[in-house]
Amino acid sequence: MTTTLWAVSDLHAAVKANGGRIDDIQPEDPSDWLIVAGDVAERTDLVLRILERLRRRFACVIWVPGNHELFSRSADRCKGRDKYSELVAGCRSIDVLTPEDPYPVFAGVTVVPLFTLYDYSFRRPGMTVEQAVEAARENQIMMTDEFAIAPFADIRAWCWDRLAYSIKRLSRIDGPTILVNHWPLVQEPTLNMRWAELGLWCGTRHTRTWAERYNAEAVIYGHLHMPGVVEVGGVPHIEVSLGYPREWERHPVDRQWPYPVLREGEDNA
Repeated sequence: MTTTLWAVSDLHAAVKANGGRIDDIQPEDPSDWLIVAGDVAERTDLVLRILERLRRRFACVIWVPGNHELFSRSADRCKGRDKYSELVAGCRSIDVLTPEDPYPVFAGVTVVPLFTLYDYSFRRPGMTVEQAVEAARENQIMMTDEFAIAPFADIRAWCWDRLAYSIKRLSRIDGPTILVNHWPLVQEPTLNMRWAELGLWCGTRHTRTWAERYNAEAVIYGHLHMPGVVEVGGVPHIEVSLGYPREWERHPVDRQWPYPVLREGEDNA
């Protein structure tokens, strides 16, 4: 059998109804790999428990954080950047790859797990960040991030740090890549959301050229709970989210999930 690189995101394992769908994430062959593009759960112990379960099934598991993994409360021991460090250390203890580890190569293609966050730049022209966030607040459209991440970290500064770190590592890669991030790398997928204000928490304009600049054969992402493929600059940007039951129950039963990104031995050109 061929070896397949699969991808999923937004498992939201704390939701009881999603448990069966997570159990269904199985390899076709023991050599298969799995990408988990963020939003496994909120609690670190549950995130690691789910990832460890998946690691027992797949030859390699690659994880990137979503916003839900970064959610914290004031009473939590680890918050903000410290919570991310805690998650990375936990993943390493169960042999799950993170954006801090050497990039693995699947069928000659470098798989690049990214963690870029967002900087509120997916906003309407002519508005400052402060104006855009205030407008969203007035319309009562706010992401939980503003209460569970923002109090514990300067998100824009963290985003810009991650961009610089990622560019430095990406520049060292030769050959084709698969870019993996929780947030979309381009704004186009966010334009179909029901509330435009939510785009503020969905990425950064600074990643727009990355797919072409770094020879991406595909970009894998989640976050929007709008699975599908958007082609930008000739590169498919593929959302692989499960989401909440009210969302995945509406998806066609023949939708490819987990999504087969690459198969070793096939012509992936």
